[in-house]
Amino acid sequence: MPERVDGFQGQSFHKLRRSCLRRGALFKDPLFPANAQSLFFKREPPPGLTWKRPRVIPDHVDQEWNPKHADLYAGIFHFRFWRFGRWTDVVVDDRLPVSADGVLLFCRSATPREFWSALLEKAYAKLNGCYEALEGGNTTEALIDFTGGPAEGEAVESLLDCGLVRGHAYGITAVRKVRLGETEPGWMSRLLMVRMRNPMDFKDFCHYFTDVVVCRLVERALLWPSSHWREVRRYGEWAPAPTTAGKPPPIVLRSSNHAPSLQGKDNSKPGVTEQRGHRKEARLGESQQKKGGEGAKCERDKAVKRVNEEEDGGEGGGWEAQMDKRSRCGGCINHRDTFLHNPQFMFEVRGKEQEVLICLQQEDRRIRRKDGGGENLPIGFEVLKVEVNRCSRVQCVAEQAASSVYMDSRSVTLRGTLAAGRYVLLPTTFLPGVTGRFLLRLFCHSHVRLRSVTGV
Repeated sequence: MPERVDGFQGQSFHKLRRSCLRRGALFKDPLFPANAQSLFFKREPPPGLTWKRPRVIPDHVDQEWNPKHADLYAGIFHFRFWRFGRWTDVVVDDRLPVSADGVLLFCRSATPREFWSALLEKAYAKLNGCYEALEGGNTTEALIDFTGGPAEGEAVESLLDCGLVRGHAYGITAVRKVRLGETEPGWMSRLLMVRMRNPMDFKDFCHYFTDVVVCRLVERALLWPSSHWREVRRYGEWAPAPTTAGKPPPIVLRSSNHAPSLQGKDNSKPGVTEQRGHRKEARLGESQQKKGGEGAKCERDKAVKRVNEEEDGGEGGGWEAQMDKRSRCGGCINHRDTFLHNPQFMFEVRGKEQEVLICLQQEDRRIRRKDGGGENLPIGFEVLKVEVNRCSRVQCVAEQAASSVYMDSRSVTLRGTLAAGRYVLLPTTFLPGVTGRFLLRLFCHSHVRLRSVTGV
């Protein structure tokens, strides 16, 4: 059964196209007009900028340019992007921004009469608010938006001989089997190679290859998987405890002999197994690093704060406000007192060990950049192994089976092998008290059921 496609901002390509053909007019998109607001939210447009319609449009089944029936062209196109678990159909007109010297302002093809890439970019800019919102994007996010599949990153050495740098985005232009010659009689040695192009500073690589760089050996399993993945997905939300209209949320006060520490201090309870590895650290992008610790401090103060010191001068420090157990925004495993308040999802691996791929995605925020927002939340997840007969929420951390990194990226992905048994998966934000919506996707070669665990 084909997946449902939602029209972006309520627009229907077919209805709008029929309307334009009846009126004999080319489409002008009222929701993404040809003006400065569709281009930038900070900068001013360059002088001499105009919006022009291309003369020749590439052929396609439903958005064609037919020289024999030019009257059927309506200047309207549509593209589909995968957003937060659903395909979204974005409609645009064919007016493109052109500089004073007559060149397309943004994406353009090496073939002067080819415009599909510029039209695709315009639709993507509309989906994200404007063209400027696409600056500084993440390759992983674009791959997810264009294909609907999870994106995995492969570790590259810090600096290779050809000049590739770890953490930089490169375009993959081809995958090839390279023959190296006979190693034994009747056997031909072959390597699987990836051809990559640097989109930022192309000149650095010209003395190695004409237009691309051969990067590195690729494992066969990453390109040709032995079997198809089966996917299950669940939506969820990091949310505060529910409140009754007109009443403040309940606050539980508990005595404390020390000030609360949200810097990774071990607050584990007796009988709890130590977490594997070091304390969780969030990998923040440059935009969030520039904000410094002040924003993080505000988030921590919202989550857990010291509200009153004892007046009788005893040894103990005082009282603390404890997060309501009904909340679902407990932060990462560093915050032992609130970590298990997060949403919990249960699944079971049957028979033998299985390879799984877990992808956590948060709701896209780039469209908020016009209003000064748009920064991703640092997110990640933990996988706990639990008793085979458990049906309720986990109340103490028993055994960590897998753990992701925490990044301020729209998606965080982890591939691993799990032994047979029952598991509970906890998607979290890095800090407690931070709210947002998320989509959890679990891929496995066999059938796996993923269900939300309710209760307190």
